[in-house]
Amino acid sequence: MTTATPNTLVIASRESALAMWQAHHIQARLQALYPSCAVSILGMTTTGDQILDSPLSRIGGKGLFVKELETALSNGSADLAVHSMKDVPMHLPAGFALVATGEREDPRDAFVSNHYADLAALPAGSIVGTSSLRRQSQIQARFPQLVITSLRGNVQTRLRKLDEGQYAAIILAAAGLIRLGLGDRIRSFIAPSDSIPAVGQGALGIEIRADRTDLIDVLAPLNHLDTQQCVEAERGFSRALAGSCTVPLGAYATKQADQIHMTGFVASVDGREMLIETVVGPATQAESLGQQLAQQLIARGADQILAALDGVK
Repeated sequence: MTTATPNTLVIASRESALAMWQAHHIQARLQALYPSCAVSILGMTTTGDQILDSPLSRIGGKGLFVKELETALSNGSADLAVHSMKDVPMHLPAGFALVATGEREDPRDAFVSNHYADLAALPAGSIVGTSSLRRQSQIQARFPQLVITSLRGNVQTRLRKLDEGQYAAIILAAAGLIRLGLGDRIRSFIAPSDSIPAVGQGALGIEIRADRTDLIDVLAPLNHLDTQQCVEAERGFSRALAGSCTVPLGAYATKQADQIHMTGFVASVDGREMLIETVVGPATQAESLGQQLAQQLIARGADQILAALDGVK
């Protein structure tokens, strides 16, 4: 069956420089696929962009970055929304669907500093900025002598705070820096074995209203199967553990031939308790592999770590 190409498509996006890069990237892909279609971008400011004085874990989580975009889908002012997959909640609200996952950029965390080469080079007591409990727990586990403090704002804001001397170093997603042409700010990449990435880190997600079945075939060419299966496995893991930015956990899957290899962890915020497991299985069973990995961690006491976290929120 051939799906009619729409005459117009409107992409909803946050207005940060990185989000707009992602929206323009998808816009260019769609215009190349459908030259007769007028593709425009609706820039929006989300609640997550407006509240910058509190850690995400205290104000409602990363879902604050997608809520307004979903409103634009609901009221018909946009046809699709482009997200960083790591910002997409594990459970979408009723009436919405993820229909494509873009090819992953470098998934690693990046060490950014004006004076030091890597985390190991930082003197005791150095202040490291990150907005992520996942990063905080893993850094504290390896370098308990460092001081981790909250760092919010878009990429440029975070770099400015570093340049002003508020931090000795900051940790950012490498993908965002690379996409913005700021890869030269990266002093070193942190290996996934030392900092397991966030679920979906480096991948883009395309969301539509679930009843817009007319868009499914139109957007299908944007889907990168290997990335989609890896992210599906990671999200299955996080979903099984009720993962969000309020929980220090991460998972990273790679696809080799038709197999997915995935490592995941759950930790206490201070990194003193950390459980890590690995799973390998068919890519066609991605989500169930993620659930299996979660169950392996639960069998070792991950549920007790999560329960303790609930008690301190």
